[in-house]
Amino acid sequence: MANNMLNKLKRRVTLDKKAGWIAGVCAGIANYLDTDPAFVRVATLITALFLPKLTVAAYLLAWVLVDEGPSE
Repeated sequence: MANNMLNKLKRRVTLDKKAGWIAGVCAGIANYLDTDPAFVRVATLITALFLPKLTVAAYLLAWVLVDEGPSE
């Protein structure tokens, strides 16, 4: 049980260029949350409708700051 909790703490968000459309940010977040990338993309688009500048800034920051995942 402790090992399972430790593995959850070690997980990080990484870019997923293989499943990503533009930069892999939404696909990387979806991998972290264990969900379908389509849900994250739809949530990003809805957020962009109401807060476009903040959404674009957050996406670009994530693209620059988040490490690329393993290329398997």
